[in-house]
Amino acid sequence: MSTSHSIAAKKFLENQKYATWHDKTFWGVREKRDKMAFDLPEWERLRDKASEIKKHTLTNIDKYLEMFSDAAEKNGVEVHWAKDAEEFNEIVYDILKSHNAKKLVKSKSMLTEECQMNPYLEARGIEVVETDLGERILQLDHQAPSHIVMPATHLSHDDVGKIFERELGTEKGNHDPTYLTYMARLSLRNEFLTADAGMTGANFGIAATGDIVVCTNEGNADMSTSVPKLQIAAIGLEKIIPDYEALSVFVRLLARSATGQPSTVYTSHFRKARPGAEKMHIVIVDNGRSKWLGDPEHWESLKCIRCGSCMNTCPVYRWSGGYSYSYFIPGPIGINLGMLRDPKKYSGNVSACTLCLSCQCVCPAKVDLGTQIYKWRQVLDSYGVANKEKKMMVKGMDLIYDHPSLYNAATACAHFLNGMEPLVNNGLNPWAYAHKMMKFPKKPFHKQFEELDKSGD
Repeated sequence: MSTSHSIAAKKFLENQKYATWHDKTFWGVREKRDKMAFDLPEWERLRDKASEIKKHTLTNIDKYLEMFSDAAEKNGVEVHWAKDAEEFNEIVYDILKSHNAKKLVKSKSMLTEECQMNPYLEARGIEVVETDLGERILQLDHQAPSHIVMPATHLSHDDVGKIFERELGTEKGNHDPTYLTYMARLSLRNEFLTADAGMTGANFGIAATGDIVVCTNEGNADMSTSVPKLQIAAIGLEKIIPDYEALSVFVRLLARSATGQPSTVYTSHFRKARPGAEKMHIVIVDNGRSKWLGDPEHWESLKCIRCGSCMNTCPVYRWSGGYSYSYFIPGPIGINLGMLRDPKKYSGNVSACTLCLSCQCVCPAKVDLGTQIYKWRQVLDSYGVANKEKKMMVKGMDLIYDHPSLYNAATACAHFLNGMEPLVNNGLNPWAYAHKMMKFPKKPFHKQFEELDKSGD
């Protein structure tokens, strides 16, 4: 059964002050993205190139996966293949168990969120420590990410201060961001030094060399791989790109699109286990991706490079927050990925779109996000999840539009509703929530147009 986005969003909007702050925060990131884009005359050519590279790689993914695997194995890396989330979790656990590892430190990875790896390992006695600051804050407070790049932005420094007081024993009432960051660093430093294994996700996998490339602003991926003796990298098969020439296109787009930076502070490349380390493992995960590639309408969702720019620009996400979506990835890309995953379960999200198409205008890989959401809406009835009220409305509109006399009568009388505002702007009309219904003109547009046409003006 799908969960309605509108119901969850209504709860978020109960705190209008917070909702306004959330909107301004993410629109500010969008503005930074625009400044970076406008400063590059070749920006649109880079987007075109990124889209072409992704299309080429994905439509030849068998070739590039084999190339990546062969190159990685030549580097001494052990490559594993996981067909789904269950197999991925089993592989990671078996690796840790074979090395007698009890504590795993990991940098941010939406793939491990997708596969619910943390609770799987924890249930089997493995301590898992998130090292991205935002993810660590959420882990301490038992929350999920509300954004794929800035997972804890929905929390204020006072919220974080209270979490740290409770979980890390910081000074009561001291919510200064500099102090909180310092205390987080001290706490994480000990976790790095006592970890048996480290894990990273991957922003990109380089087929020609077998390299894993990870982009961060905190350096936590480097610490997760340079201190523990065992290194594991998890990568979705869609993250493979051909070579370093292709990478040069994506690194110019990624941070500019995500956070409005010229580049991330760290762009780390991992090719083999460091000297003195036991082993490096790479787990390549399918988990539905090969099936999605065969979908002629929606395969382009796999071009996504997880920058989050579609969320930052989306008016619905900005005003409803990440937790109003039932899929673990929110926003436009999350709507599409959720529908690919399970259209019945996640159909409640497709209403969370105005079809303004701002998302696909900013997407660095030119994923047609809004267009795909529109296509999903057209097939909801075939899954048995179409909204009954909307279906009834559409039938009524068909009746009126198919009969010009009815249409002319309805538009000629519509202005009488202007004097009955309480009957329209009330709790029984969902559209009236946070909106005011339009004022109808006394003379409909088509009549005005006819008169102008006859007069020759």
